[in-house]
Amino acid sequence: MSVRKVSLAYDGAVVAEVPETPVSEIPQILKRGESAARVMAQLSREERASILFRASQKMLEAKPDLARTIALESGKPIREARAEVDRAAATLWFSAEEAHRLAGEEVPMDAAAHGKGHVGYTMRQPLGMVAAITPFNFPLNLSMHKVGPAIAAGNSILHKPASATPLSAMHAASILYSAGLPNDALQVLVGSGAELGEALVAAEGIRLISFTGSAPVGRGLLAKAGMKRVTLELGNNSAVLVLEDADLDQAVAACVSGAYANSGQTCISVQRVYIAQNLHTQFLEKFVDLARQLKIANPLEEDCDISSLIHEQEAQRVQAWIGEAVREGATLVSGGGRNKATLQPTVLSNVQPGSKLNREEAFGPVVGVNSFQSLDEAIAMANDSRFGLQAGVFTQNLNAAWRCAREITAGGVMINDVSNYRVDQMPYGGWKESGLGKEGPRYAMEEMTALKLVSWRLS
Repeated sequence: MSVRKVSLAYDGAVVAEVPETPVSEIPQILKRGESAARVMAQLSREERASILFRASQKMLEAKPDLARTIALESGKPIREARAEVDRAAATLWFSAEEAHRLAGEEVPMDAAAHGKGHVGYTMRQPLGMVAAITPFNFPLNLSMHKVGPAIAAGNSILHKPASATPLSAMHAASILYSAGLPNDALQVLVGSGAELGEALVAAEGIRLISFTGSAPVGRGLLAKAGMKRVTLELGNNSAVLVLEDADLDQAVAACVSGAYANSGQTCISVQRVYIAQNLHTQFLEKFVDLARQLKIANPLEEDCDISSLIHEQEAQRVQAWIGEAVREGATLVSGGGRNKATLQPTVLSNVQPGSKLNREEAFGPVVGVNSFQSLDEAIAMANDSRFGLQAGVFTQNLNAAWRCAREITAGGVMINDVSNYRVDQMPYGGWKESGLGKEGPRYAMEEMTALKLVSWRLS
């Protein structure tokens, strides 16, 4: 059996060796998953919820080990890794609560003349076996956003974590089994995303594919999925607007955090900041001052703010995009240097509309700060993207806030906060090329269940 080496990109140290899942085993994995789906469907809401409540508590008890695992395999600073464990445990808890609330509703049959004498209601039933393909940047919490709702809804699940970060997923599976999850209800597949992902998309018996990752891979998956349900959380290029009446210090602090958390490797990371023209110079000075205070270090160091990207090739790519933006007319205000897989927090100004940094998802510690002259222009700038996951707006003007909320074409608009604000029970999902469907336990469970109508003709 082949093994996959898990390494820390910051210094190249090998963290672990994990057995890979051969594609030849997929038929047996599917057979076990189908059998487990039948067992899961027979569990009561309370039984599913109890498993998830226990797993949530056990996850918190394992926080020191889990946080270290996340930091080592993904390069996430240890303080952020601990916060991720807290959020993952909360995601399981929210999923457990939603298991109790999973229900249909009465259909007013007699609202139609020929419906008199009939009673109708809907019920939600598990799909059966679902497949989850998850990314490296939140290897625990984004996994639980698929695993938790799948279990709460009564499904079995095949989980393909990112090939760079399988350890968190394997640890989470062991926790769920120790909490009473039936055998084979969660199977973790380790290996190549291309090979295993292709096999899962093609497999008979899988009813839903839930994928978080890049837009090109998501589009390819959707094209091959046939009649399977598909939920996609894809790329983004988040914009934040800072209007002229904003609390400047609040906006600066939030934007620095939003741009550089997890070294910029967040789907809703702040990448484009648009500032009212009369605040642009002041905002930029304050922003750069805070960004330069961030400490670059090994992710296990307690005061680490910035660490490596997931691979050195990714750091090289982001650095190349920075160079391209400068050649196209942008001003490099701060940062831009690189040491292997670690890129300095980078600030640019006057980034041109056609630059990759304005058009694509950087997924690194880089932000462009441009100015605008009117709210019309600011909203147009924010919307000038094929993506639309989340956006942020800073203003004390209620009318301007409501207008931004209505007119920004994104799945979420955060008022007086940055684009990467998220609580794990909220609906989360994008418009345009940012994806299909919603996450957040309640909303994911709607995707992971089938709605059935039952109509009774009364005698």
